[in-house]
Amino acid sequence: MKNTKLALGLAVIAIGFTSCKDEKAEQAEKKVDSYVMYVDSLGNVAAADAEGNWEGIEASYQLRAGEAEAAIANMKDNVDAQARLDASRAKYEALKAKVEAQQMAAQAAAVATAPNSKQQMRNALFGEGKMGEDMNFSWVNAANIHNVYQQFIHTVEDNKDVYSREDWDEIKLMYEALDSRKNTVEKEGLSAEDNRKISGLKVKFGPMYTLNRMGAKSGEMKRAKE
Repeated sequence: MKNTKLALGLAVIAIGFTSCKDEKAEQAEKKVDSYVMYVDSLGNVAAADAEGNWEGIEASYQLRAGEAEAAIANMKDNVDAQARLDASRAKYEALKAKVEAQQMAAQAAAVATAPNSKQQMRNALFGEGKMGEDMNFSWVNAANIHNVYQQFIHTVEDNKDVYSREDWDEIKLMYEALDSRKNTVEKEGLSAEDNRKISGLKVKFGPMYTLNRMGAKSGEMKRAKE
């Protein structure tokens, strides 16, 4: 009788142990399935959305990948599960490489289209896109030349403390080119009133240029010695 009870007890323990192992294996399978399904779902995400939310995607991926790796250790026969995991990992890495390539291309395009420092200064002095490297002032005429001088001189005045010596040299070139255009515009009917106002603005430029360029040069020499 005792032997029968012992046998029954061992059988119950064995069944419980098997049931526990089966439950762990089932949970492990679900973790692997969840990982595989997540990676597959990324294939349906629009490229722009994936790129814009990549940090969140990467964090979620790493969590699921870690859970799947740990789950495989609880599976008796994990060859198929490991193969599925490896295939999904390869799929994810391919997607990651694609997104990173898109990000690099976008960054390169942004750098290529961004105006350089000289163009940024020209935009500030004359208005967005009005003056390029060719220093073409054909757009300046008798009707707008006073406003052009006004914006130029006031912008230089507002930023005189941040210009480098090279900036001042570039400013001088643009100023002289604008003066050359003024000589042409005067022959096209520049009013006496606008001419007088422009002369007042020009009086400011000479001393401002000389003093601040000297200051910029001294500052550069001082920093070079430090």
